[in-house]
Amino acid sequence: MSHDRYGNDVLATPGRGGDDQPGSAHHRPLKRSRPQPAETGLVVEEVMTGWVGAVRRVEKSGGQHVVVLEDRKGKTRTFPLGPGFWVDGEPVELHAPAGPPAPTRPTRTASGSVAVHGAKARVARGSRIWVEGKHDAELIEKVWGDDLRLEGVVVELLDGVDNLADALREFAPTRARRVGVLVDHLVPGSKETRIAADATRGTPAGSVLVLGHPYIDVWQAVRPERIGLAAWPTIARGTEWKLGILRELGWPALEQADVARAWQRILASVRSYADLEPSLLGRVEELIDFVTTA
Repeated sequence: MSHDRYGNDVLATPGRGGDDQPGSAHHRPLKRSRPQPAETGLVVEEVMTGWVGAVRRVEKSGGQHVVVLEDRKGKTRTFPLGPGFWVDGEPVELHAPAGPPAPTRPTRTASGSVAVHGAKARVARGSRIWVEGKHDAELIEKVWGDDLRLEGVVVELLDGVDNLADALREFAPTRARRVGVLVDHLVPGSKETRIAADATRGTPAGSVLVLGHPYIDVWQAVRPERIGLAAWPTIARGTEWKLGILRELGWPALEQADVARAWQRILASVRSYADLEPSLLGRVEELIDFVTTA
């Protein structure tokens, strides 16, 4: 015997007799309709027609909200919301169910910091963070942008570490007006390491901090699985690295516009700090601390 969710008669009550018997509808005390949300799947009876069906949806028709009921044979009828329905033998006044809950604000920023809602961006500090190129800046903005605005830290483009010495002479950093520099491929013995050491020689102590990651380009600081790789490909020396990467990936690699489109695709795959390599995360956090303690 299968369970029939519609029942035989939603108006039936124990001890119900004929119309003239105690317990009949004519002798039952009148009850006040209670509010009832018309939730999908709820079985109701429309008392004027006797139509029994499950709520399929609530929609707007002719300027009013109506409920669509489906009976056991799959037929549907539409009725205005309001009084005139029964549920489990009780009179109800159907109303539209509550909408989805209002979206909650995130409690953490993309960098993992506690989110501060409603705070205005702080006036920019005199201290700065410099990065080598546009892609570095866009990645930092996506993950640490909320934190930087709250702290009043401006990220500026260096356009290559080769320009570091000239930029430092022009900026003239002090302990109260510091510069934190993020450099690609900052590993012992590299050209970048030698340039950074020469450029910072003679700057006031505690005014400049140069940190870097070991990757040839900041692209590699994005975890490779975010773009479907087990590891970033190794590109032969003498090959322009980004174009080589695109060829390995099977992406268009004919012009600079292809590189720009590829980077936007990679950047879009980054959701939070968890999608970046720890070797970049630690360096950026350290630079932010350095320029905000002045």
